[in-house]
Amino acid sequence: MLNLNPTAVERYEAWLNAPSIDDATKQELAALKGNDKEIEDRFYRELEFGTGGLRGVMGAGTNRLNVYTVGKATQGLANWTLTKSSKPAVVIAHDSRNNSPEFALDAALVLAANGVTAYLFTSLRPTPQLSYAVRSLGAASGVVITASHNPPEYNGYKAYGSDGCQLVPHDAEQVIAAIQQVTGFDQVKRMSREEAEAKGLLRWLGDAEDRAYIETVAAESLNSELLKSELGADLSVVYTPLHGAGNMPVREVLKAVGFSNVHIVPEQEQPDGYFSTVKSPNPEEREAFTLAMKLGQEVGADIIIGTDPDCDRMGAVVRNNEGEYVVLTGNQSGAIMVNYLLGTLKERGQLPANGVVVKTIVTSEMGGDIAKSYGAEVVNTLTGFKYIGEKMTQYEQSGEHTFLFGYEESYGYLAGTYARDKDAVVASLLICEAAAYYKSKGKTLYDVLLELYAQHGNYLEHLESRTLKGVDGVQQIAGIMQDWRSNPPAEVGGIQVEHVLDYLPGLDELPPENVLKYLLADGSWFCLRPSGTEPKIKVYFAVRGKSQDEAKAAIQKLTATVMERVDSKA
Repeated sequence: MLNLNPTAVERYEAWLNAPSIDDATKQELAALKGNDKEIEDRFYRELEFGTGGLRGVMGAGTNRLNVYTVGKATQGLANWTLTKSSKPAVVIAHDSRNNSPEFALDAALVLAANGVTAYLFTSLRPTPQLSYAVRSLGAASGVVITASHNPPEYNGYKAYGSDGCQLVPHDAEQVIAAIQQVTGFDQVKRMSREEAEAKGLLRWLGDAEDRAYIETVAAESLNSELLKSELGADLSVVYTPLHGAGNMPVREVLKAVGFSNVHIVPEQEQPDGYFSTVKSPNPEEREAFTLAMKLGQEVGADIIIGTDPDCDRMGAVVRNNEGEYVVLTGNQSGAIMVNYLLGTLKERGQLPANGVVVKTIVTSEMGGDIAKSYGAEVVNTLTGFKYIGEKMTQYEQSGEHTFLFGYEESYGYLAGTYARDKDAVVASLLICEAAAYYKSKGKTLYDVLLELYAQHGNYLEHLESRTLKGVDGVQQIAGIMQDWRSNPPAEVGGIQVEHVLDYLPGLDELPPENVLKYLLADGSWFCLRPSGTEPKIKVYFAVRGKSQDEAKAAIQKLTATVMERVDSKA
């Protein structure tokens, strides 16, 4: 059994000598002898199971994702799940990343050994389908193996509650405590696949569950009859799954509602854990759409869409007034979908009086202003879609609001209540449907965006991040937050700071979180937040100008001023 609080070197030596560690892993570690910095990075801490689960570089070590850290987390999850039900079940899904199928099966066999039924998808599936399946199967929990759009060397492990929502702090703390009780890898139980299947503790999910999910998402269409009659064939769509899990479900849903002119980027169609055609499989980045835009030019695409490896984030590319392709920000896509969704419902007299749009505190106010213009209420949550999912469950139980749409600036969207996580499949449907609808009115989505600016103001947002790895990086990020918390500025770039919102003690009935938001006198704001899944500090900026040129100048000045101080401490 491993010691509880050993140093990095002691942990390293313990792994080399532990009978529970396999020979291949020991060989990988033996090759590190003399590389003190690498040994320290791999063993200076346990890979932290935070409120979002595990995420890290794959490899041997306590600070790496491997079968041992996955097994330990799953043993803790099993122990926690058994306190919730006498006959619990857990649904498991995975994306296209290297080792994802192996980690998913290993998690299933650990659960089975603990008497917990594991429902495992036969191959890669979108993260939102996992959320849907947890709900539809009445499972006690869910697990998805993914690291979203991180670089290829990363993988992760996200845990879900019985409502299909990622674990929120209260439940996450209980799971973390259960994992901490697993003090050695020899305490992790495992069952063979053959025995688990024979005992009915490993059950496979496939075509039937896929059909149910596709039909459920397709039911969120607002204009399917119109799409099948004319609009669906008229709109030219290019789609790239970026080597991930979105390929089949996105295509199937678009086909189901009537889109028949859809072109798939062939080089990025198949799963590839190395994401070999892109620098990063991230639909937030223009570079990820290089091949898609080339195909778009060839086929005259009206819209280009892309989804990340686990298909919970969607990015869209549209033509501007000069005919050039521009990548919409998450805030812009969200605003367009809010306008299309609520506008269509209001036009049909179907907009509920207690309708609500839920967004995060770092998401643009533009979508909120649009929602309010239709009479809907807007609710803000902390960053992370789990908080939006938590609100959905609360509204479902209380009847206080009817959930209409939830989104965050980082390209995560959800319409409908079938899931409790962001869904790039339904977002792909809605953004394409909006494009088809507005095209029938003689407008592009870019035209619609300009109209929304004219009606609600020229909102502009920007995100800066700094990657600070290792022990030193953790300390640097903490130092930056402490600097801004202890010495808040009275003004920034000549603009007075009117309010400082510190979410660490808990604010506006939200859970405590290490986030600082500064509201300026001219209506602009910026926000500092350490990433919960990567060794980064993120700084969000937002302004509202009388024109786009004015907004661009304002956000450039604000960004430069704030980042000068951030970088001085990095």
